[in-house]
Amino acid sequence: MDVTEYLKQGDPAIRWQVMQDLEAAPAADVAAERARVAAEGWGATLLGLQADDGYWDGGAYRPPWTESYANFFDTWSATHFSLQTLMDLGADPADPRVREALDRVERNVRWDYNDELYFQGEVEPCINGVALSIGAYFGRDASRICQTLVDTQLGDGGWNCWVDDGQGVGSFHSTICALEGLRDWESATGGTESSREARRRGEEYLLDRRLMRRATTGEIADPRFTLLSFPTRWYYDILRGADYFRIARPQRDERCAEAVDLIRSKALPMGMWKIENEHQGASHLAFEDEAEGFPSRWVTLRALRVLRWWDAG
Repeated sequence: MDVTEYLKQGDPAIRWQVMQDLEAAPAADVAAERARVAAEGWGATLLGLQADDGYWDGGAYRPPWTESYANFFDTWSATHFSLQTLMDLGADPADPRVREALDRVERNVRWDYNDELYFQGEVEPCINGVALSIGAYFGRDASRICQTLVDTQLGDGGWNCWVDDGQGVGSFHSTICALEGLRDWESATGGTESSREARRRGEEYLLDRRLMRRATTGEIADPRFTLLSFPTRWYYDILRGADYFRIARPQRDERCAEAVDLIRSKALPMGMWKIENEHQGASHLAFEDEAEGFPSRWVTLRALRVLRWWDAG
């Protein structure tokens, strides 16, 4: 089975990333394929579901309909996770349809928690980290979110959405979201001295734990961290962690080796990887009905990117 060709039979959102990251195709060909994301397939579907007021499904983080019966369940259909998905698809920020969608968000969307505009941020680092990545990717001023993340980093170098007094310990979930945001903001703007230092401290939090272990006992912190997923939403897993360091530390750090070896060991005989932990909840896209326990184009693409980075070092 030619895995690369099979991946390219999917949506333009996957094809352009395969062409860029696995085939090193000419930049003009990659750009042409990427331009299709906003015009057809998943990207066009998602853009078409945005309301005139800038919201998806009527809410910033959660849709209003959850209040009546789904308040304790994850939902991915509101604005925050729709923007995260649009970023994951690789929609071109310069595309007029994408710019208009982000303009509507920047003008109108406010957080449910504090009524601040979207790119001013919220209080939880797992939310702010993703929002900062979105701001960086789409070229929006999210500098206040960056500073909030710096200010809410904990003493062990991590972040934790369940800590509001600065005295707790870090969480893998919150930390990866915060780190991705700081990395992406630094790439887009250069960051600040304090944000760069916060990123370095946060990276050590994950690296000292070998991307999955407790600092105290060395045991696996949570068995679910070893299960591969997509979309990741706010959840941590070793593939998300390794993919972070693929970009943040291209020279490799041997403390990632155990996680990379585990990812490698999960390859199926035909050369693909499956979704092992599906983060269920209402969402706008089914990604060709990819589901837990079945081979996934998305997980395979991300795993192959990580292994190519690691094996080239």
